[in-house]
Amino acid sequence: MTAAPQTADRLLTVPNLLSVLRLLGVPLFLWLLLGPHADWWALGILAISGFTDWADGVLARRLNQQSSFGALLDPAADRLYILATLAGLVLRSVLPLWLALLIVGRDVVLGAALAVLRRAGYAPFAVHYLGKAATFCLLYAFPLLLIGAHRGVVADIARPIAWAFTIWGTGLYIYAGLVYLRQAVLLVRAARR
Repeated sequence: MTAAPQTADRLLTVPNLLSVLRLLGVPLFLWLLLGPHADWWALGILAISGFTDWADGVLARRLNQQSSFGALLDPAADRLYILATLAGLVLRSVLPLWLALLIVGRDVVLGAALAVLRRAGYAPFAVHYLGKAATFCLLYAFPLLLIGAHRGVVADIARPIAWAFTIWGTGLYIYAGLVYLRQAVLLVRAARR
């Protein structure tokens, strides 16, 4: 009997298809948010994105379909949703520009650090639980901020919860970025020795 084929370099897997579907939802989400201001539909897209984000990881492990492409695609989809949501919330005056720039700035710095790491011959950062927790908080904060931008009892309840997730998520996001940056500095120093 032969062993199952390795999926490390396969592109066409169920988890990767879910990630691609998630990516395709980004422009639709932005259009719903900024065009017709169809906030509930936009929230539906975010919910579907969150579910497929969870499902692709579970399916990759259960079906033994982890791939190097999926390892790049999944966080890329997360980042695009974060960027799209930040842009939409800033343009709708739900989130202050400085806060969005802080979050985006962290990704820009880590992107530059990743380029330096690759030049030194290292793979991308290993995902740290702090980074996952930060992304989790922000992905909960953004829909709640959108709900809190409306009027009514639900909005009044969502608003403080949204800002709690936003503050904690941003703090963890920056802290996780510093952890990743420290790892990069240590690896590059080791490579130079």
